[in-house]
Amino acid sequence: MVLYCVKHQGSDLHQHEHESLAQKMRSTKSFVSAAVYYPILATVGVPVNIVTIAILSFKDCGLSKCITRYLVAMAAADLMVIFWNVILHRIATLYWDYTFLFYTPVCRFILFMSPAAIDISVWLTVSFTFDRLVAICCQRLKTKYCTEKTAVVVITTVSSLLCLKNIPCPFLYSSYYKQYGCLLSTNVFFEPIWIAYSWTEQVLTPVIPFFLILFFNIVTVRRILIANRSRMSLRQHNSDRDEKDPELMNRRRSIVLLFAISSSFILLWMTTVIYFIFVRVTSAFKRRTLFTTFPYIQEAGIMLQLLSSCTNTAIYTITQRKFRNQLLSAIKYPFTLSGKLVKCGGKHY
Repeated sequence: MVLYCVKHQGSDLHQHEHESLAQKMRSTKSFVSAAVYYPILATVGVPVNIVTIAILSFKDCGLSKCITRYLVAMAAADLMVIFWNVILHRIATLYWDYTFLFYTPVCRFILFMSPAAIDISVWLTVSFTFDRLVAICCQRLKTKYCTEKTAVVVITTVSSLLCLKNIPCPFLYSSYYKQYGCLLSTNVFFEPIWIAYSWTEQVLTPVIPFFLILFFNIVTVRRILIANRSRMSLRQHNSDRDEKDPELMNRRRSIVLLFAISSSFILLWMTTVIYFIFVRVTSAFKRRTLFTTFPYIQEAGIMLQLLSSCTNTAIYTITQRKFRNQLLSAIKYPFTLSGKLVKCGGKHY
């Protein structure tokens, strides 16, 4: 979690100014990388997720209503991550000094929404993975659980609970200078209740989701291999080897989508999870030197996990033919409309 660090005013705070400047000089490469990376991520992430929501909501992409609900919710959560974490959190601390965003009540609210958005995005990915596990491995439960109504209930419940879970976040911060800025309280490092909350927060996101998605995929793969082996054996017995099996084709498309989303999540969050486990196991979190010893690893993990808010659209484009066609139509539409307007203007003239 990056703090809202502000420049202090007043002669009694010059020492803190020099410390802040020295800190920035020590992490110049990381600062420059972030200053370039986050604006690019925001520029790509906002339109990409908006287009994804529009296509999945209003166009037929050949997906069930249940899957569509999850994918739309995941795209909306990713858009929230871009807005709160990348734009109002990361970019604001780099470029927008002395704005209303740095008033303590405002930045406290941003620091509440930032982890909440990430939590919702992560746990909706878990919910989608579990839904596909039920659809593939539990045929009896599938008809009751894998429905549009259940998807809406799950999405609403998960989002509400995660917002409640992040209510203590604003209370971790105090003002830097006369209700300006947000500074992480030193009590977080020493008081048992805040240490416990810190553990709970990090374990719930991303450690548990990371291993849940990994487990769900292992169970799903095992089930698919068994089912495909049985089906192929039956087809060989019936001498239908040369004919295409539509059931296997549909199952393959669904599995490719599931594994692409899950694999992307696992790869992009792996650095953050390994970093957290290393820090906690070695008790490095008790030493303040941690934040100067491993700054690049921590920042790289943050960059990769935020990148996951832009990858799902690319996954849908690669794995889903109908979505790809709709996306191409959306990209061509402004040029087609411009061409029509030019022709109409020429005829009128």
